Amino acid sequence: MKILGIGNAIVDVICRVDDNFITQNNLTKSTMKLVDESEFKKILSTLKIEETISGGSVANSIVGLSQLGNKVGFIGKISDDNLGYKYEEGLKKENVKYFYSKKKEAIPTGTCLILITPDSERTMVTFLGIAGKINENDIDPNVIKNSEILFLEGYLWDEGEPKKAFEKAINNSNKVAMSLSDLFCVQRHKPHFLNLVKNKLDITFANEQEIMSLIDVKKFEDVIDFAKKVERLIVITRGDKGAVAINKNEVEECSAKNNLKIKDLTGAGDLFAGGFLHGLINNKPIKESLQNGTDMSSKVIQIIGARLNK
Repeated sequence: MKILGIGNAIVDVICRVDDNFITQNNLTKSTMKLVDESEFKKILSTLKIEETISGGSVANSIVGLSQLGNKVGFIGKISDDNLGYKYEEGLKKENVKYFYSKKKEAIPTGTCLILITPDSERTMVTFLGIAGKINENDIDPNVIKNSEILFLEGYLWDEGEPKKAFEKAINNSNKVAMSLSDLFCVQRHKPHFLNLVKNKLDITFANEQEIMSLIDVKKFEDVIDFAKKVERLIVITRGDKGAVAINKNEVEECSAKNNLKIKDLTGAGDLFAGGFLHGLINNKPIKESLQNGTDMSSKVIQIIGARLNK
């Protein structure tokens, strides 16, 4: 396999809301909030669902890679329930090999409410369900050894069982990439993420906000200096300023596309990572890989949801 992803197996429930809804529910626009099942149901009860689709950050990247013709797999924890079934079917349909056997769990399959405001920003409310309970027994070292790159998401990292699963996966990998996922995620796990970026990860994906928070700097030039020092590949998306990849002393840039009819920013970072990894795994230069990522992310923000139609 070219790339194996390990991430939260989450079913996305997409709804349109106005800005007042975000304020009234004490949410911070463009971020992800973790909630328990009752709060999730309470918020959902007032909404009209537009679409339900298999999601999860790394899973979205893996589906993008599959659509580009790469042989890929995914590990993520679901329950043997209706949403779990939908999740598995969604991956099969996209030719992603799913390395997890679902069982009837006490906790249901994870769900994420994706709230799209009129400015196309997306704010997420996530009930992780069983997805957040991944443990080392869910990780098959042979599957990892048989993939060229292991791709992880910061969303999945947590103290206890998920951390052990992460460590087992990283220790068996040939090469490992990770997305920092979300600003709140970075702030919650800063020392751990910093250690991973400096010492464990071959490739780190982040947006400008996340990486600047991680290393506590105010100027983007300091991010470039940091990346050069760690001597690992760090890939940063900067919204309308485009994207940058720093690999040792080499700095490559790619500008953002203009005049796009943006509908929904869900999955922009996920598809960018998928496009970039597609270039990398097929031995394309870094500049071209950045361009691939930008192309994929430009396509997905012009549709609703984080999965491109074939």
